[in-house]
Amino acid sequence: MTRFMPALRALVLLACAAPLAVSSAFAQGAPVPPEVAARSYLLIDVTAQQILAQKDIDTPVEPASLAKLMSAYLVFDALRSKKITLHQTFPVSEKAWKMPGSRMFIDPRMQVPVEDLLKGMIVQSANDATMALAEGVGGTAERFVQLMNDQARVLGMSRTAYKNPEGLNEAGQTTTARDLSILATRLMQDFPEYTGYYAIKQYRYPGTPAANTNSRNLLLFRDPTVDGLNTGHTDAAGYCLVATAHREVPPVGSRRLLAILLGAASENARANEGQKLLNWGYTAYEPVKLFDTGQAVVSPPVWKGTQNTLPLGQPGAIVVAVPAGTAGKVRTEVSRPDPLVAPFAKGQKVGTLRVTAGDQPTFELPLVALQEVRQAGVLGRAWDSIRLWIK
Repeated sequence: MTRFMPALRALVLLACAAPLAVSSAFAQGAPVPPEVAARSYLLIDVTAQQILAQKDIDTPVEPASLAKLMSAYLVFDALRSKKITLHQTFPVSEKAWKMPGSRMFIDPRMQVPVEDLLKGMIVQSANDATMALAEGVGGTAERFVQLMNDQARVLGMSRTAYKNPEGLNEAGQTTTARDLSILATRLMQDFPEYTGYYAIKQYRYPGTPAANTNSRNLLLFRDPTVDGLNTGHTDAAGYCLVATAHREVPPVGSRRLLAILLGAASENARANEGQKLLNWGYTAYEPVKLFDTGQAVVSPPVWKGTQNTLPLGQPGAIVVAVPAGTAGKVRTEVSRPDPLVAPFAKGQKVGTLRVTAGDQPTFELPLVALQEVRQAGVLGRAWDSIRLWIK
């Protein structure tokens, strides 16, 4: 379960459309992405918090079984908060038993462990398992769907609406590639102890036909660096994929990419196009580690505080993705208010790090206070007021 490491930093830069997001990677003059046969797609360097390629990422689409990513998020959250356990069993309702589409073939005579239901939902994309989990966690499917929509709002998925837990076609159920990137990244970041289920290639519960045991994510079988996440298909949505891979890239270490592909023509096409996106991302861009985890980018003077300086940086390592061959041309520039006057809370945004690779346009990262600086006492503030006046 540890193959998924938390994303180095939450996706906090993406456009004004959502609170969690990433910034486009040197968009003008950047490497040209390959032709991708899909209605919309998005490739993100999760490690560097950057969009590497995109097409129609805010166009509403039906989520199909990608809705199960949110169902899994809520189940993982219930496990984390100990509302349920992996070994706890859930009953199988008539509604779950009669679910159409992909199934793990459970019935009302059974009491199924949560872990087996999770494997059924994730590996087999089983709609009956998903419904049993939804009813077990939410009490009713309707209540669970409300929780799905509430969580979408919390995550900033402003263009997503859920109507059921499993993703079968239903009027008004929509999402976007951008929103799916937010959900997928937060799923990996928030629940690294559970998302290893997405790397399982085969699973069979007693009674499941042998032909229904393989994961529908063909990339798990083709690329050893791929370790998730989910697929979906309906006639309206086409063939959809949310795939993530991590590859070791010295000296940066593990580099994670996330590819989202919506509306491909076939199961094989979505795998081929997803693989094409991932391979292009790893070759067209290279990572550059600018600062280690928790390392201060700058430590400017602070006034009227209990400390004389304020270290600015990011909690995680600062890594940027730059066009291949331009790593030696990276330049950085810090922009911040002056003077800095206490107090400052830890994690408070204080400045901006601008990064330029050769003649590529500027890419910006927020700089936050790496530690708290409290306001000084009366005498300290008075003395600094005099110094600032002289300055």
